[in-house]
Amino acid sequence: MPNDLPALPIDHVLHPTDFSPASDLAFVHALAIALRARAALTILHIDREAHPAAWNEFPAIRATLERWGLLPQGSPRNAVPKLGIQVEKVAIRDADPVRGILAFLDQNPAQLAVLATHGRDGMPRWLHAAVAEPVARESGIMTLFVGQSARGFVSPDDGSISLAHVLLPADREPPPNAAASVARGLARAFGAHPRFTLLHVGDPEDMPAVRLGPAEEAAWERVVRRGPVVDEILQIAAGLPADLIVMTTRRRSGFLGALRGSTTERVVRHAPCPMLEIPEE
Repeated sequence: MPNDLPALPIDHVLHPTDFSPASDLAFVHALAIALRARAALTILHIDREAHPAAWNEFPAIRATLERWGLLPQGSPRNAVPKLGIQVEKVAIRDADPVRGILAFLDQNPAQLAVLATHGRDGMPRWLHAAVAEPVARESGIMTLFVGQSARGFVSPDDGSISLAHVLLPADREPPPNAAASVARGLARAFGAHPRFTLLHVGDPEDMPAVRLGPAEEAAWERVVRRGPVVDEILQIAAGLPADLIVMTTRRRSGFLGALRGSTTERVVRHAPCPMLEIPEE
């Protein structure tokens, strides 16, 4: 991982974890983004039970950084800040994970939350769409959803980045420029040169104008489809195949308004890759 790339406009990344395998995948994305942004990273566990989480249950920061070749084997704890990040592990006891996460964010503002999501059926842990979506909606911050079966763009083994295709579902309302700007910034920070696909579902005349950026930075294509919004997004994402979906959302406006509530859970649960939600400013 080169360390001379421009920083992302993020100074605090929050990663709530339930210690599941899906949370492990979300963790490596949170860590990689925090490294590139030179941001603080908080790993937060909300404990419903009487016994607090054991410290060794949290993801192993130094072991991960050593595996990625960013720290030598056996590095001391004080070696981590030398990489430009501060990492904190926090355990809070609360019967309601959503309430606990939002209360933490109220006292400790962050610009990005990285959340694992699971299907509900047979799920023994608490981080599923019914937790992730309310946190994203109520917090009002950027949220990266990493699905249980998603193909992540950060390798847990060596920290390498795979951002060849980025999908941006877009409508006139809310305007997609914020999503396009964040997607470009994320790719630039990781030194990636992906193909961006701007997808509009509906009338071609309603395809929004988007500031796409210089051609030498990335390749862009525009796609218009008709059909059920969620189905079209998932089909395009699978066909590219997309490494990341990025979209600006507003609660009840435009075709992306359909992505609130249960349909958002469908996209998050079935997307073949992580999904980054950008709240409209």
